[in-house]
Amino acid sequence: MAVKIGLISLGCPKNLVDSEIMLGLLVKAGFNVTNREQEADVLIINTCSFINDAKEESIKTILELARLKEEGSCRAILVTGCLAQRYPKELKDEIPEIDGLIGTGAVLEISNAVKDVLSGEKVSLVRSPGFLHDANVPRLQSTPPYTAFLKIAEGCDNCCSYCVIPGIRGPFKSRPVDDIVSEAVNLAAGGVKELVLVAQDTTRYGVDLYGKPALVDLLKRLAALDGLTWLRLLYTYPALLSDELIELMIIEKKVCRYLDLPLQHASNTVLARMNRRGSSDETVRLVEKLRSALPGITLRTSFITGFPGETEADFLELLDFMREVKFDRVGIFTYSQEENTAAASMPDQVPEEIKTERRDRAMAIQQEISLERNMKKIGNVIPVLIEGLHSIEPVKYFGRSEGDAPGIDGKVFILSNANLNPGDIVQVLIVDAAEYDLTGELV
Repeated sequence: MAVKIGLISLGCPKNLVDSEIMLGLLVKAGFNVTNREQEADVLIINTCSFINDAKEESIKTILELARLKEEGSCRAILVTGCLAQRYPKELKDEIPEIDGLIGTGAVLEISNAVKDVLSGEKVSLVRSPGFLHDANVPRLQSTPPYTAFLKIAEGCDNCCSYCVIPGIRGPFKSRPVDDIVSEAVNLAAGGVKELVLVAQDTTRYGVDLYGKPALVDLLKRLAALDGLTWLRLLYTYPALLSDELIELMIIEKKVCRYLDLPLQHASNTVLARMNRRGSSDETVRLVEKLRSALPGITLRTSFITGFPGETEADFLELLDFMREVKFDRVGIFTYSQEENTAAASMPDQVPEEIKTERRDRAMAIQQEISLERNMKKIGNVIPVLIEGLHSIEPVKYFGRSEGDAPGIDGKVFILSNANLNPGDIVQVLIVDAAEYDLTGELV
């Protein structure tokens, strides 16, 4: 009987792509995959360690699944990904139930690692980060068949003062355009309609390979592929967001009018301490340009509260900025003091209770802004990608609009008696709105 593998993927979409590659390699090696943790012979936890909350979730998951070595059929536990890369010694010393560690640079060795732990060996494959897959590597898609994440680069060169990613994932490395297109062809042939392009900084794509940003060239190639309907961009840093990209978004209807602009703050003094490029005035001008050129564009961002040295005046500047710009979607996180980062040793660390209180104040303002912007959509007809049936009448279906990225944004609930299938893209008249979600009728 074939060995059953269970894999739990934590963290960001970039990590999920690594998980899908590991699953593809394991299936190719003859293992079976199960989503029932109690049935798995080997459990793999692909971890995140970006901030403290992510580390805590990873450790909690490891400890919960470790119980299955006593209570279930689990014979071995492998910890992979960012936590394994960052804390190999601590994990080996403090959680003896772990049978193997695989860092971010050793993804391709997953099959041999599973064989080794099943034979009773302890495995530690943690070396230099920087694994970059190609289109020939097998991949078992875990997202719904109509949506897939497409990782176009690995690592980061931005070196923000609070961030551990360069140390965990290595320097920024782009995949060649032809190779990415080949993977996209395979995904489209499997029924994918929506490709979500991800990297630590998607607007930097191609600089290391071609000497200049190549995101626009890549999008043109992807847009020419049959079967794809939506091309969505995440993690588009403002500094390299070019006029050429805006022009392409005007012309090419497959590129979603949606951009994720990770800003982190609006006070220029805080941004300088974060080692972030650009100013709040430059961001305002960029947003004005985007909204003028692309009416109806959905803009998402993220902010950090309680960064070292953030004063109440700095925070109020952020709130004023939020009220002025009125982003459609905002994620707000409290600053996480991460060892081996420049920010960790900065003076004037902000107490946890102030970080949290500021986050809550900012979120309350954003809820008002989100509701206001969603209410303006009532009466509009928009395309919606159907994701499934809804159990509460009179709503029958739920899905996502062009302005909703999978897993992080809201839903569109649809009143309809028609027979629709997941993956269908239909026209919906919006009749009601809440802070995050919309309700509409099938046109």
